Amino acid sequence: MKRVLLIIAAVMLCCCLSMSGRKRDVKFSNAGTAYIERSFSTYDVLQKQIHSFAELGYMEYRSSGLLASHLESNGFRVEMGVAGIPTAFVATFGSGSPVIGLLAEYDALPGMSQDTVAYKKALKDGAPGHGCGHNLLGTGSVAGAVAISKWLAEGHQGTVVLFGCPAEEGGGGKAYMAREGCFDGVDAILDWHPDICNLVNVESGLANVQMRFTFHGVSSHASSAPEKGRSALDAVEAFNFMMNMMREHVPDGTRIHYVITDGGKAPNVVPDRAEVLYYLRNRSRAVVQDLKERAIKAAEGAAMGTGTTVEFEAVSGNFERLYNESLAQVLQRNLETVGGVEYDAREMAFAEEMLEASGINDKSVLKKPSMVLPLGADYPTLKGVSSDVGNVTWVAPTASFRAATFVPAGLGHCWQFTSSGGTTIGTKGVMNVAKVMFFTAYDLYNSPETVAKVKAEFDERRGNDFVFVPLIGDRKPPLDYRK
Repeated sequence: MKRVLLIIAAVMLCCCLSMSGRKRDVKFSNAGTAYIERSFSTYDVLQKQIHSFAELGYMEYRSSGLLASHLESNGFRVEMGVAGIPTAFVATFGSGSPVIGLLAEYDALPGMSQDTVAYKKALKDGAPGHGCGHNLLGTGSVAGAVAISKWLAEGHQGTVVLFGCPAEEGGGGKAYMAREGCFDGVDAILDWHPDICNLVNVESGLANVQMRFTFHGVSSHASSAPEKGRSALDAVEAFNFMMNMMREHVPDGTRIHYVITDGGKAPNVVPDRAEVLYYLRNRSRAVVQDLKERAIKAAEGAAMGTGTTVEFEAVSGNFERLYNESLAQVLQRNLETVGGVEYDAREMAFAEEMLEASGINDKSVLKKPSMVLPLGADYPTLKGVSSDVGNVTWVAPTASFRAATFVPAGLGHCWQFTSSGGTTIGTKGVMNVAKVMFFTAYDLYNSPETVAKVKAEFDERRGNDFVFVPLIGDRKPPLDYRK
């Protein structure tokens, strides 16, 4: 009898394992995963094209057009020029609920031009380059969206929306998109960013506002008639002095940094115009709003004291991130399933050469891209960053993750990231991202209770009386944020 019971138990266990395996196969063997497995070359070409375009924020016409065209060719309905921004778009596939959104970026950084070689070599001195990997960011999200659409096309209910988001680097494009309601009605949004390792982001980051102050004075000859002049540069310097004194009297964790973007043209001419650009940051947007008001008063005082006038504007404004643990847990499971990036022999030789060129002797750092950190792992670099994704997290439930796409030979906005991100090392990360996004969307489409949990947590953390009031106010998008 005991033997019979053992046999029955063994059979039942085998049946359970078989059923579990079949259930797992549904997720891992379908049109979505099949599409990803056969599409490496497609997205290798796509990301490298955007890498070569290297267009600055609000000017990503070729980059956004390329991604939008690719989505359209795969059956997406594409609306270009949303929120009054020519390079912003929304691409939609499917119908009904749940609605899953994916964020894509594609803007480059000023002065980061770099060839895809293992040593520092600008393609064109002073030209833009993808030092933050947004050529990969946009491409990875698009690959994930198309994979999701292939599964939906098999007859499954649900909608996937790819948000083409311009000008993350200083332009804050998502704030304008959020203000115009682009993200309204989305049940869950997935976001990612290129990095040197793999983890789900649990940090709120810093809220920030970018302020431009322009002072106007009276020009005169600095030597023969200095008494006739009223120096706009004096006003900038007086303003900066007051802001630097203010650093002692701000909440902990506040960051204040600036550059003088116009200080006059010649020493012997009293400048009648001068301009300074400020970033004000803190973990709380309420503190940032207070810093903004104090900065305005300091600028007005500097103008009064120097006999000049001042104009100011908020160029961009980003909320801190609103964390959603329920959605993050789903992301974490799928990130662990997919795993990190493994270099082949050619890529490893390239990476080792880059380490040597960067003065790094410890080759063990090359293990980082293959690792997946546990949920909640401390990752200090994320504590001090600001992103316009923060605005989105307060409009719809959002979770973010980092994926290994770079050789770990630098720390952000560096030639090493620009270079390695434009190689197959970057593309391997892109395809991992596509899998993570597809698997996460699959789980959400097939688990209404998980979607409900995600939304309930979002409502509780945000509060029922929340109204999105952007830090940028009602200003129009600065289609060239440098002006």
